[in-house]
Amino acid sequence: MSAAQAYVLIQTDVGRSAQVAEEVGAIDGVIAAHNVTGNYDVIVLAEAASMDDLGRLVVNQIQLINGITRTTTCSVVHL
Repeated sequence: MSAAQAYVLIQTDVGRSAQVAEEVGAIDGVIAAHNVTGNYDVIVLAEAASMDDLGRLVVNQIQLINGITRTTTCSVVHL
């Protein structure tokens, strides 16, 4: 069974996107964290052993970073 992956779309407080991307990028399980323009400020690719572990990564680590106002998690599927 392959690892579970998701893109986490993050909205931040004004002026906090660079700091948020840096902090999120340092979390184990985060493959990449990029500042972007548009409706979201940071997009993250994260990976964990299971969807449950991935959910815990988002809720217990990513969402607790100061400056994040909202996240949307988009699970990767293999069709």
